Amino acid sequence: MTTAGHDGGHDAGFGRRADGGADGGRADEPRCADGTAVRRAVLGDAHVDRADAGTTSFTADFQDLVTRYAWGEIWTRPGLDRRSRSMITLTALVAGGHWDELAMHVRAAVRNGLTVDEVREVLLQTAVYCSVPSANRAFAVAQRVLQEDGLI
Repeated sequence: MTTAGHDGGHDAGFGRRADGGADGGRADEPRCADGTAVRRAVLGDAHVDRADAGTTSFTADFQDLVTRYAWGEIWTRPGLDRRSRSMITLTALVAGGHWDELAMHVRAAVRNGLTVDEVREVLLQTAVYCSVPSANRAFAVAQRVLQEDGLI
């Protein structure tokens, strides 16, 4: 789900619609605000600000959808903590081969409290259930990110 203009369309969005929606977007304002707050907490202000700068009239509706539903509905649910959601997200991204998103979510997983050892364990698990070639690529992506961030 990558959108041109920034590094991962899945995470982009600020709770706005290009047309304002039938109600001007007011019905979803709490979900948009919650989604944006969680997104900033998980991905960091700098990442969100970069993604915001990449918003265009073409991508605005998609970004709004992701903010409201991925971040404002799913990531805010009380049934799982953010660490668990990060582990699930890493696995899903490996399974789908979404490498740019995986890089972003490796950083998010660490921000959510996963240790480098726990990220490694999640990726080892994906070797069995997603494929060794997918896990091989995931390890390369994660290693690059963790090295860039001075964690390994």
